[in-house]
Amino acid sequence: MSDAVKLACAICGQMNRVPVAKLGEGPKCGSCGDALVDGRVIELDARAHDKATVGDEMPILVDYWAPWCGPCGMMAPEFAKAAGALRGQARLAKLNTEDHPEIAGRARIQGIPALVLYRKGREIARLSGARPAADIVAFVQSRLGN
Repeated sequence: MSDAVKLACAICGQMNRVPVAKLGEGPKCGSCGDALVDGRVIELDARAHDKATVGDEMPILVDYWAPWCGPCGMMAPEFAKAAGALRGQARLAKLNTEDHPEIAGRARIQGIPALVLYRKGREIARLSGARPAADIVAFVQSRLGN
């Protein structure tokens, strides 16, 4: 990683350049002030999804889910725990496939929950099915070489 990474704000879409040394300090968007890296799960819409998965230089793990999916609901608290554990290493986000079927189609999502790890605009790994937080953390860290 270089001295700084580009991160898309999930709220306003602004690309932000954040020094790597400041990732653990809760950087905020220079435009709207929303937290960029705070250990929480980011809710994505179509625009934010495309900006983050293509433009982010920090890895981002997207959970493709739907409100009617039982396993998705069961995994949500575990995904949130994993987001806290991976703070500073990767951002975790969710995209509702019912609200954004075109994105799910483009991402080739065939079943949910589906976790897709992106890094610098490319998909590097995917995992299907509901998982506990420890499995999600291990999946991300193993793909990032941590």
